[in-house]
Amino acid sequence: MKKQLRFLGILLVTSFAFSTIIFWFYERSVNPSIRSMGDVLWWWLVSSTTVGYGDISPITLQGRMVGAVTIITGIYCYTNFITLTAEKLHTIMHRNRLGTAQVYSKNHIVICEYTAFADELLHVIPNYPELAQRDTVVVTDLITVNPYPHTFFVRGVPISPSALRQANIQEAAYIFVFSNARFQEPDLKTLHTVARIQTLNKRAKIFVEMHNPSSEFSHYLDHSIIVLKSRDLLESVLRHQTFDLSPYFTKSVA
Repeated sequence: MKKQLRFLGILLVTSFAFSTIIFWFYERSVNPSIRSMGDVLWWWLVSSTTVGYGDISPITLQGRMVGAVTIITGIYCYTNFITLTAEKLHTIMHRNRLGTAQVYSKNHIVICEYTAFADELLHVIPNYPELAQRDTVVVTDLITVNPYPHTFFVRGVPISPSALRQANIQEAAYIFVFSNARFQEPDLKTLHTVARIQTLNKRAKIFVEMHNPSSEFSHYLDHSIIVLKSRDLLESVLRHQTFDLSPYFTKSVA
């Protein structure tokens, strides 16, 4: 966007410089409406914005040609500027919905990857006192907009340090990393994500979904990391049961 604005600015300044000079050179001696350079500047402003008051109009062929170029350039520059401004305002107003806002929460919950299991987790969080009153952040590139208005959303790949920092993961208290089945070996990708997370946060309680918990790479996991088996998660969904986090948290009586 900065490059586009810079280009529009240069184009408009160039149009202003050449149009006013040429218009002044050819019109000042024959056009009774032109008494000073200030009249030329006023003509350029009115013409470039296509307002067209008609108090100053070109008489010579060269003046009319410059006027045509000024009008076309003005339309192009101003319409594009308005469009870019509107897009920027829309982005600012909907940053959390679009996943571009910086998260400033502390001691919050971060969910990496938005899968069916992640969605199930979002529904059971209110059932656990340890989790219920905390902000929740979803970090994923699998969706384009925030799935729920009561959560924060960061659109990006969870393995990306910039996306993790945008989620303020270094201040998170609980982190859930779900497996992304679109990868050929999802467990390796998951473990890589966990390794990235631990470089930014060594105090959070981390839950990791794995298809094969007995993988040869599993022994690299820190003993404090809790492994959630994909088979167990799927079984709970097929039985129409919510995730049972009771072994790790106290479930509220409701």
